[in-house]
Amino acid sequence: MEATIEVKGLRKRYGPVKALDGMSFTVTPGQVTGFVGPNGAGKSTTMRIIVGLDAADEGSALVGGRPYRSLRSPLRHLGALLDAAALQPSRTARHHLLWLAHSQGLPAARVEEVLELVGLAGAARRRAGGLSLGMRQRLGIAAALLGDPPVLMLDEPFNGLDPEGIVWIRGLLGSLAAEGRAVLVSSHLMSQLQDVAGHLVVAGRGRVVADTGVAQLIAEASRGRVRVRTAAREEAMAVLARAGAAVAATGPDTLTVSGPAAERIVELLTAQAVPFSEVAAHRASLEEAYMELTRDCVDYTGDYSGAAR
Repeated sequence: MEATIEVKGLRKRYGPVKALDGMSFTVTPGQVTGFVGPNGAGKSTTMRIIVGLDAADEGSALVGGRPYRSLRSPLRHLGALLDAAALQPSRTARHHLLWLAHSQGLPAARVEEVLELVGLAGAARRRAGGLSLGMRQRLGIAAALLGDPPVLMLDEPFNGLDPEGIVWIRGLLGSLAAEGRAVLVSSHLMSQLQDVAGHLVVAGRGRVVADTGVAQLIAEASRGRVRVRTAAREEAMAVLARAGAAVAATGPDTLTVSGPAAERIVELLTAQAVPFSEVAAHRASLEEAYMELTRDCVDYTGDYSGAAR
């Protein structure tokens, strides 16, 4: 079976709400694809349609070229984590996985393998209702891996994990992709995706805003910007602004400057005797690039201007 997810022209309404408005993208094997976007962008609806929990009004979602509902033993084709809390609280971790394995015709020995893989072998007899959020996440990932599928789809897998757990899941996702699997990860944590995702699908208001490589997106967001470190931030801002530069304070001693090249910035600051310790090309973070892309797609915002009063 081909390791792909193909989403084509999905449209979906819930009453007057347009959840999806032509969502289209492909998840290819051999890399982690990040699926990101503001709240209300349509990510959860898309993932629910992919696994057949919701039906699209128009369009299609295929796993390995076939609708999920047509797959026999679907866990052997696609492993999904959509809600880590969707557990029977009285079942132990092991019995939760044994029940899933039995429903898919998988051997019981596979349960022990995935418990070991996700670090839950020592907690296998604990009831799911007593597990921490991070441990429930690990159990959900174990369930997604149970059928050793070529395609994985994980919604917010970093939630509830401690620093060690985040390092572990990043390594796991990278190794799964390196094995040739197609891995789709939805997350709001851009800093985590930046370290593991090779490709990014950005959603906004029910459609795809960007479908691009992470490195390319960061390079485009970085272009033409220069980072300046100076102990005289206000003086440097004034000098550069008078020269027509767009200047933003990004830290107590750091500026991001757009317009003049680095060499010109050095000339301007030196001519006015403004001290500086660094003038270098700015490398945007994935979060900066994402915020720029989705600036006009955010439906739910808060006013924090008076939060510290």
